Amino acid sequence: MAGHSKWANIKHKKGKADAQRGKIFTKIGREIAIAVREGGPDPSTNGKLRDVIAKAKASNMPNDNINRSIKKAAGESENVNYEEITYEGYAPGGVAVIVEVVTDNRNRTASDVRHVFDKNGGSLGTTGSVGYLFDLKGLILIEQSAALVEDEVLMHALEAGAEDVVVTEEVFEVYTAPGDFSAVRENLENAGYTFLSAERPKIPQTTVELTDEETLQKVQKLLEMLDDNDDVMEVYHNAELPEEAEEE
Repeated sequence: MAGHSKWANIKHKKGKADAQRGKIFTKIGREIAIAVREGGPDPSTNGKLRDVIAKAKASNMPNDNINRSIKKAAGESENVNYEEITYEGYAPGGVAVIVEVVTDNRNRTASDVRHVFDKNGGSLGTTGSVGYLFDLKGLILIEQSAALVEDEVLMHALEAGAEDVVVTEEVFEVYTAPGDFSAVRENLENAGYTFLSAERPKIPQTTVELTDEETLQKVQKLLEMLDDNDDVMEVYHNAELPEEAEEE
């Protein structure tokens, strides 16, 4: 199952600056608030909250921060006005972009997202305009190390219920059906594995190669501006970006 990584364009980024890490923790705190509002503060009975906690731990969010976020969300559950919204559109060069946000002000966020697309030569589309170009999957990244034996990782992942495993020099990419993600993640956790990330991303079915430098720069700027927005949780795209652009 070794081969070309489906996730090459959206890799785990190491060495995040403290300011960026703080922003990530703030965004995860909003996801915790949504999960607590929908299913309560007890992870043992709230599968969505368990998934967000796993994401938080993979992002090195301290347990104290996680617990505080859960308690805060539980105490303010009736006053939490966050909602989850997905925007779809095109960046220059025909690059498809999906933007997932959690916001307490739908009008502000819609205006901000539209501005980013317009400013960088893109266009915001309607719901469904690019979503069909992506597949929703569960994806767990396990870092390569001398302590891990490839055959054992593959065996454990498949026994845990994974659909596929892609082996790269840096990581094991464990893919699952969306509905199996939580069970596979928990099975691998119980087997002693720790994760670089554990999420349900939208993975492009095909990618777009950008041969024009000006177009490439516009796409990179558009994606960076979306990432910098406090309301934006995830940005998915189907551009083939140079590797150095994906690193910190």
